[in-house]
Amino acid sequence: MRPNLTKDLSIVNFQAYYWLKEELQSFCRENGISSSGSKLEISNRIELFLQTGEISKPIKKTKAVKKKILQVNLSPDTVISADHRCSQDVRAFFKTVIPKFHFSTYIQNFFKNNVGKTYRDVINAWYEEEERKKNPLYKKEIAPQFEYNLFIRDFFADPKNQGKGREK
Repeated sequence: MRPNLTKDLSIVNFQAYYWLKEELQSFCRENGISSSGSKLEISNRIELFLQTGEISKPIKKTKAVKKKILQVNLSPDTVISADHRCSQDVRAFFKTVIPKFHFSTYIQNFFKNNVGKTYRDVINAWYEEEERKKNPLYKKEIAPQFEYNLFIRDFFADPKNQGKGREK
Protein backbone atom coordinates (compact mmCIF):
# COMPACT_ATOMS: atom_id res chain seq x y z
CA MET A 1 0.00 0.00 0.00
CA ARG A 2 1.31 3.42 -0.91
CA PRO A 3 2.17 5.65 2.06
CA ASN A 4 0.85 9.19 2.51
CA LEU A 5 3.05 11.97 1.20
CA THR A 6 4.15 13.72 4.39
CA LYS A 7 7.34 15.46 5.49
CA ASP A 8 8.18 12.34 7.53
CA LEU A 9 8.24 10.11 4.43
CA SER A 10 11.65 8.62 3.68
CA ILE A 11 13.33 9.57 0.43
CA VAL A 12 13.42 5.87 -0.50
CA ASN A 13 9.64 5.59 -0.14
CA PHE A 14 9.09 8.85 -1.99
CA GLN A 15 11.13 7.61 -4.94
CA ALA A 16 9.52 4.17 -4.88
CA TYR A 17 6.01 5.38 -5.66
CA TYR A 18 4.24 7.21 -8.47
CA TRP A 19 2.79 10.56 -7.41
CA LEU A 20 0.35 12.72 -9.32
CA LYS A 21 1.52 16.25 -10.00
CA GLU A 22 -1.48 17.56 -8.02
CA GLU A 23 -0.34 15.54 -4.97
CA LEU A 24 3.17 16.93 -5.25
CA GLN A 25 1.86 20.50 -5.58
CA SER A 26 -0.40 20.04 -2.55
CA PHE A 27 2.55 18.76 -0.49
CA CYS A 28 4.59 21.78 -1.60
CA ARG A 29 1.89 24.26 -0.59
CA GLU A 30 1.53 22.60 2.84
CA ASN A 31 5.29 22.84 3.43
CA GLY A 32 6.10 26.26 2.01
CA ILE A 33 7.79 24.92 -1.11
CA SER A 34 7.16 26.42 -4.53
CA SER A 35 4.64 24.32 -6.43
CA SER A 36 5.40 25.82 -9.83
CA GLY A 37 7.24 24.18 -12.68
CA SER A 38 7.26 20.76 -14.26
CA LYS A 39 6.52 17.60 -12.33
CA LEU A 40 10.20 16.68 -12.48
CA GLU A 41 11.24 20.07 -11.04
CA ILE A 42 8.67 19.78 -8.23
CA SER A 43 9.79 16.22 -7.44
CA ASN A 44 13.41 17.36 -7.24
CA ARG A 45 12.44 20.14 -4.76
CA ILE A 46 10.53 17.63 -2.63
CA GLU A 47 13.45 15.18 -2.66
CA LEU A 48 15.80 17.92 -1.45
CA PHE A 49 13.30 18.88 1.26
CA LEU A 50 12.86 15.29 2.45
CA GLN A 51 16.63 14.71 2.54
CA THR A 52 17.80 17.99 4.06
CA GLY A 53 14.79 20.03 5.13
CA GLU A 54 16.02 22.73 2.72
CA ILE A 55 13.50 24.63 0.64
CA SER A 56 14.92 25.49 -2.76
CA LYS A 57 13.52 28.20 -4.97
CA PRO A 58 12.57 27.39 -8.55
CA ILE A 59 15.01 28.48 -11.22
CA LYS A 60 13.65 31.56 -12.92
CA LYS A 61 13.60 31.06 -16.63
CA THR A 62 13.88 34.13 -18.76
CA LYS A 63 11.44 34.07 -21.59
CA ALA A 64 13.25 34.29 -24.86
CA VAL A 65 11.57 36.37 -27.48
CA LYS A 66 10.82 34.04 -30.34
CA LYS A 67 11.38 35.66 -33.64
CA LYS A 68 9.66 34.22 -36.64
CA ILE A 69 12.25 32.84 -38.96
CA LEU A 70 11.05 32.50 -42.49
CA GLN A 71 12.49 29.43 -44.14
CA VAL A 72 10.97 29.77 -47.56
CA ASN A 73 13.45 27.76 -49.60
CA LEU A 74 14.10 24.65 -47.54
CA SER A 75 16.24 21.96 -49.11
CA PRO A 76 18.44 19.04 -48.05
CA ASP A 77 21.30 21.57 -47.91
CA THR A 78 19.52 23.82 -45.37
CA VAL A 79 21.79 24.17 -42.33
CA ILE A 80 20.39 23.55 -38.84
CA SER A 81 20.73 26.80 -36.89
CA ALA A 82 20.95 27.30 -33.13
CA ASP A 83 17.46 28.85 -33.11
CA HIS A 84 15.89 26.11 -35.25
CA ARG A 85 12.17 25.51 -34.74
CA CYS A 86 10.19 22.42 -35.69
CA SER A 87 7.56 24.43 -37.56
CA GLN A 88 4.80 23.48 -39.98
CA ASP A 89 7.01 24.69 -42.85
CA VAL A 90 9.81 22.37 -41.77
CA ARG A 91 7.35 19.49 -41.33
CA ALA A 92 5.93 20.13 -44.81
CA PHE A 93 9.40 20.08 -46.34
CA PHE A 94 10.33 16.75 -44.70
CA LYS A 95 7.00 15.20 -45.74
CA THR A 96 7.98 15.85 -49.36
CA VAL A 97 11.10 13.75 -48.81
CA ILE A 98 9.82 11.29 -46.16
CA PRO A 99 6.06 10.71 -46.61
CA LYS A 100 5.59 9.25 -43.08
CA PHE A 101 7.68 11.96 -41.42
CA HIS A 102 6.76 13.30 -37.98
CA PHE A 103 8.73 15.13 -35.30
CA SER A 104 9.72 12.24 -33.06
CA THR A 105 11.67 12.85 -29.86
CA TYR A 106 14.70 11.37 -31.58
CA ILE A 107 14.48 13.82 -34.50
CA GLN A 108 13.81 16.80 -32.23
CA ASN A 109 16.90 15.89 -30.21
CA PHE A 110 18.86 15.47 -33.45
CA PHE A 111 18.01 19.05 -34.42
CA LYS A 112 18.93 20.32 -30.96
CA ASN A 113 22.26 18.46 -30.78
CA ASN A 114 23.46 18.90 -34.37
CA VAL A 115 23.58 22.63 -35.05
CA GLY A 116 25.61 23.20 -38.23
CA LYS A 117 24.59 19.94 -39.88
CA THR A 118 22.12 19.91 -42.75
CA TYR A 119 18.61 18.68 -43.38
CA ARG A 120 20.24 15.92 -45.43
CA ASP A 121 21.75 14.69 -42.13
CA VAL A 122 18.28 14.79 -40.57
CA ILE A 123 16.92 12.68 -43.43
CA ASN A 124 19.72 10.13 -42.94
CA ALA A 125 19.12 10.12 -39.17
CA TRP A 126 15.39 9.50 -39.76
CA TYR A 127 16.08 6.42 -41.89
CA GLU A 128 18.75 5.14 -39.46
CA GLU A 129 16.23 5.40 -36.63
CA GLU A 130 13.60 3.59 -38.72
CA GLU A 131 16.10 0.74 -39.22
CA ARG A 132 16.83 0.59 -35.46
CA LYS A 133 13.08 0.31 -34.80
CA LYS A 134 13.01 -2.97 -36.75
CA ASN A 135 15.17 -4.62 -34.07
CA PRO A 136 12.88 -6.47 -31.61
CA LEU A 137 15.07 -5.27 -28.71
CA TYR A 138 14.67 -1.61 -29.68
CA LYS A 139 13.10 0.64 -27.05
CA LYS A 140 12.25 4.27 -27.58
CA GLU A 141 13.74 6.57 -24.99
CA ILE A 142 11.13 7.85 -22.56
CA ALA A 143 11.96 11.22 -21.05
CA PRO A 144 11.91 11.46 -17.23
CA GLN A 145 8.80 13.64 -17.14
CA PHE A 146 6.82 10.75 -18.63
CA GLU A 147 7.44 8.40 -15.70
CA TYR A 148 3.93 6.91 -15.96
CA ASN A 149 4.64 5.78 -19.54
CA LEU A 150 7.93 4.26 -18.37
CA PHE A 151 6.10 2.48 -15.53
CA ILE A 152 3.52 1.04 -17.94
CA ARG A 153 6.20 -0.19 -20.36
CA ASP A 154 8.20 -1.78 -17.52
CA PHE A 155 5.04 -3.31 -16.03
CA PHE A 156 4.10 -5.11 -19.23
CA ALA A 157 7.71 -6.13 -19.90
CA ASP A 158 7.83 -7.96 -16.55
CA PRO A 159 7.14 -11.69 -17.16
CA LYS A 160 5.01 -11.82 -13.98
CA ASN A 161 2.56 -9.40 -15.58
CA GLN A 162 2.21 -11.04 -18.97
CA GLY A 163 -1.43 -11.04 -20.02
CA LYS A 164 -2.59 -8.73 -17.20
CA GLY A 165 -4.59 -5.64 -18.04
CA ARG A 166 -4.80 -6.25 -21.76
CA GLU A 167 -7.99 -7.26 -23.45
CA LYS A 168 -7.85 -10.27 -25.71
